[in-house]
Amino acid sequence: MGYNIGIRLIDEFLAKSNVSRCVDFKETAEMIAKVGFKMFLGVTASVMNWDADGTCCSIVLEDNPLVDFVELPDTCQGLYYCNILSGVIRGALEMVAMKTEVTWIRDMLRGDDAYELQVKLLKQVPEEYPYKDDE
Repeated sequence: MGYNIGIRLIDEFLAKSNVSRCVDFKETAEMIAKVGFKMFLGVTASVMNWDADGTCCSIVLEDNPLVDFVELPDTCQGLYYCNILSGVIRGALEMVAMKTEVTWIRDMLRGDDAYELQVKLLKQVPEEYPYKDDE
């Protein structure tokens, strides 16, 4: 859910943010947390809990406007209400040649103390061009 939104949102992000190309996954995660969330949701996030390889991190949101005035009934406690955000991030990163897996770790609607997404880089897809310049 949200994957197709992410595919389209990355174009707007790149056009309006005037950011340069990120050199690695760490810089990309920081750009998502500091610029992307601020631009589209009006909130800031922090990146933490990096693994030793630098391929997995957590993005922690201080606030989440998607859950304002939302209460999950007892019958829906297994629902990740903001799962659309994980799809948006996955779709956007795939368009910039990063295959990722994005999952929710903590959600305040489910009784946790913060909103935390885990972003894991599965592989960096090499850029492919549809034609050869030298022919």
